[in-house]
Amino acid sequence: MSADTSTATGMGRIGWAVADSWTITRRELAHWVREPVQVVVGLAFPVMMLLMFGYLIGGGRGVEGEYIDYLIPGMFALTMAFGLEATLLAVTQDLNKGVIDRFRSMPMTNGAVLVGRSVADMLQSVLSLTVMIGVGYAIGWRAHGGFGAFLAAVGLLLLLRFAMLWIGIHLAMVAGRPELVQAVQILVWPVGFLSNAFAAPGAMPGWLGSVVEWNPLSATATAVRDLVGPPGIAQAAGASWAAEHAGLLAVAWPLALLAVFFPLAVRRFGRLSR
Repeated sequence: MSADTSTATGMGRIGWAVADSWTITRRELAHWVREPVQVVVGLAFPVMMLLMFGYLIGGGRGVEGEYIDYLIPGMFALTMAFGLEATLLAVTQDLNKGVIDRFRSMPMTNGAVLVGRSVADMLQSVLSLTVMIGVGYAIGWRAHGGFGAFLAAVGLLLLLRFAMLWIGIHLAMVAGRPELVQAVQILVWPVGFLSNAFAAPGAMPGWLGSVVEWNPLSATATAVRDLVGPPGIAQAAGASWAAEHAGLLAVAWPLALLAVFFPLAVRRFGRLSR
């Protein structure tokens, strides 16, 4: 086979993979139209959390300056962890209804189901983040640092979401049944609340503050504060190595998680129904 033929074949495979993945993505987006309540609830939940902690419960232990400047970037990062329950449930339901088996029996690129699912989830994450930014501006928060820094912050948030998503996809296939998803969901809350989203680690007991500082969500939250917050607000996260190198960790953590869970999810998918 000539080099040109091999290249054409390779490009053809990539084209079919993209087309198959987009077909699955469209299927997931069609669910938004048929089940709008679930989409609305998913968008409203982080907004309620923001308003509750910002105005009702309060917080900001160890935070100097305007608490809203500290809280909102933390809520952006926390929002990237929320909503995985919908992904877990959708994957397990498809598994139990035989939908994935039917897709696997079709002349479809292996893995397109997972890619399509992840693309749809990322689109919803962009929508959710857009809503959160809008609410933040509505209650008085403002981004500092320029448009480039703002885009970098959004990129870090979506990178974290992408990594969390593949953890969710893998755990869904391990759980296998929708009734087991509730047990897996419990894991999301400790990771989310053991972060610096609401309070500075320096105001916590020493051992707990150390755990919080090395949480991947804390790294992303601190990096986002540094990019879009007013001067000095990011320093409220602490003066440890993790806090001072939050930008590095905000990239390294998601990439490390992807390096582990992406191949695990693909391998698990490939072994289904064997």
